[in-house]
Amino acid sequence: MIFNSAAFLFFFATFLPVYWAIHRNIVARNLWTLAASYFFYGSWDWRFLFLLMFSTAVDFSVGLAIHRTTEPRKRKRLLAISVITNIGILGTFKYFGFFVDSFIDLLALLGIEGQRPTLNIILPVGLSFYTFQSLSYAIEIYRGNLKPTSSLLNLATYVAFFPQLVAGPIERPGRLLPRPM
Repeated sequence: MIFNSAAFLFFFATFLPVYWAIHRNIVARNLWTLAASYFFYGSWDWRFLFLLMFSTAVDFSVGLAIHRTTEPRKRKRLLAISVITNIGILGTFKYFGFFVDSFIDLLALLGIEGQRPTLNIILPVGLSFYTFQSLSYAIEIYRGNLKPTSSLLNLATYVAFFPQLVAGPIERPGRLLPRPM
């Protein structure tokens, strides 16, 4: 679904009145926004929703764990989990073909004939945006600039927020997440 399509106009015309109707209940509003965001993202290819959810769940867990520990080595290891997970997903989908092609070309230079795999990996829409948005959450907690949210719903809504999910900008978590009390 693209922003200048009739489908998006219908989607947004459905989303907005409900969003404003539940303005007094922040949990209901976030649930509605998250459902709409997942629907929006899933309209491209529903299978990639699991990547979005997985990345969010990893950074939610890592953020809480980083905040609970004061041991510098453990904090770095936890941050490494977030970085490796997120960059690993991004690298697999965005650069797998490039690295395979480069390796095959290198083999050819050495006189070795290599076969290109028939694995065609489709790049999920908005992968870079939500990867860096989710990753920034863990980094901000690691740096001490942000306290983790106790609500997976709030973090998932921040990461999947449909108006900026596929085209950015990448927002810092402190601008969109509610402040912990």
